[in-house]
Amino acid sequence: MKVVDILRVKGGTLFTVAPDQALKDALDVMAERDIGSLVVMEHGDLVGMLTFREVIQAVVKNGGAVGTTVVRTVMDDHPLTCTPETEIDEVRRMMLGRHARYMPVMNGRTLMGVISFYDVAKAVVDSQDFENRMLKAYIRDWPVEENAAEAEPKL
Repeated sequence: MKVVDILRVKGGTLFTVAPDQALKDALDVMAERDIGSLVVMEHGDLVGMLTFREVIQAVVKNGGAVGTTVVRTVMDDHPLTCTPETEIDEVRRMMLGRHARYMPVMNGRTLMGVISFYDVAKAVVDSQDFENRMLKAYIRDWPVEENAAEAEPKL
């Protein structure tokens, strides 16, 4: 399974923020859309990722307030990225290795979407459930000999 399979199910809705935008405005978007991350774009290029992790760290550092903080000062300016053709197992390893919950999907310089660790886990579980159902159906339909005693060799 590849990232493109997750994006196909998830859809193409993207939410972005500019690096010089006020953190408060970014938080308003995240709260309004009930999302845990925003891709930071500048002049059409990916320049960072803003997640609730960076927001919490910034708020704690600022004594519990957002203040006049701008996105650029708190964003992850080296986010992990993948391509639509990246295998899900590789994405899982990358996300676990960096404790990343969100990953932008890039096709060259074009942002294709964002996948979350939840999306990856759901895809893996759905795939395993499908495989499990197929195996159970295969076993259930296994041909059974009508006279097993006749099939046994006679001594």
